[in-house]
Amino acid sequence: MKARGAVLSRRSAHTAVVTDWKTLKVGERVEVVKYAHVIATGLIEEVSGSGNVVWLEHSGPGVTEEGKELFMKSDGVTLRRA
Repeated sequence: MKARGAVLSRRSAHTAVVTDWKTLKVGERVEVVKYAHVIATGLIEEVSGSGNVVWLEHSGPGVTEEGKELFMKSDGVTLRRA
């Protein structure tokens, strides 16, 4: 049981919400979540100096629209590492 708890803890840490967007690195894969639903997945293209805005390059399975999209903290979205 101890090993199972350790595995679950690592999994939770990996998918934890990123509160400080400035810690994200270009090329890092993230999920964009709004109202408990994943609305986008992709790679970080750019992070603003303030850490309140990110550009995301859409990628991954099920992506129907290629391109980049801007997300802002003020829009009520959260990011988590994918």
